[in-house]
Amino acid sequence: MVVFLMGLIFDIQAARLYESWCRSSQGRAMERAAEKLTLTLLNPQPGERVLDIGCGAGNHLLFFNKQGLDLTGIDASPYMISVARERLGSRCALNRGLAEDLPYDDNEFDLAVLINTLEFLDDPLQALREAGRVASRRVFIGVMNSLSWHYLGAKLQALFRDSLFDRVRFYNLWELKTYFQMAYGRVPMEWSCTQAWPFSMGRIGLLKSDLLTLKHCPFGSFLGFSAQIKYWMRADKISLKIRMKKARESVANGLTMKSVNRVKETYGEERGLSV
Repeated sequence: MVVFLMGLIFDIQAARLYESWCRSSQGRAMERAAEKLTLTLLNPQPGERVLDIGCGAGNHLLFFNKQGLDLTGIDASPYMISVARERLGSRCALNRGLAEDLPYDDNEFDLAVLINTLEFLDDPLQALREAGRVASRRVFIGVMNSLSWHYLGAKLQALFRDSLFDRVRFYNLWELKTYFQMAYGRVPMEWSCTQAWPFSMGRIGLLKSDLLTLKHCPFGSFLGFSAQIKYWMRADKISLKIRMKKARESVANGLTMKSVNRVKETYGEERGLSV
């Protein structure tokens, strides 16, 4: 049995590693992929309330701000929250907290997103349940795909130098689908992949701004998965533990039958009720 001990909370050193990766060609390509799949699978509407879980330095909140959304971000790292606050100012409500225990009311938001967040969590299933609890319309997850060339390159990179990729868990389509079904049950789900190019192509200038979308191919570098939140009610049969007495004839039924019998006595076999 493999036990993943993660729950990485970014300190200054980890944050700098992440920011360095975001500025790389691979990181920029992943950001573009996340933005493209978010618009496709989440379909955010101006004015909707969005919660960015694991918001980091606010990169995705800045993107959502351009879409006209009502912004809220949460992150476990006080350092990342401070950076996000400097970048976003009063445009966003920011809180420090855990994805597995969100300090918000049920259905407080329309949308909840976890972009490059699930990989760092102790309990991804609980985080998904919490996202579904606070979101009334859709939940979106964006991850680097464990079945892609990008994943293989990232793991090789982690072997030779200090990297965030040696501290995270990557996911594939089937793992995400299983988690979503466990968290939300039978709800409508959508997924898509982008940019299925080898990791090394970024170094030779082959990562273009126009991303290749592979909607039905599960091997792209970045995987997006979304679920429409629905609430189901199930009726359970409850066995009675006491014996019920035989029900008496209803008053209405009794009066009706008496009327029928009275008519029969008067008119023989003719059926009817007295008027």
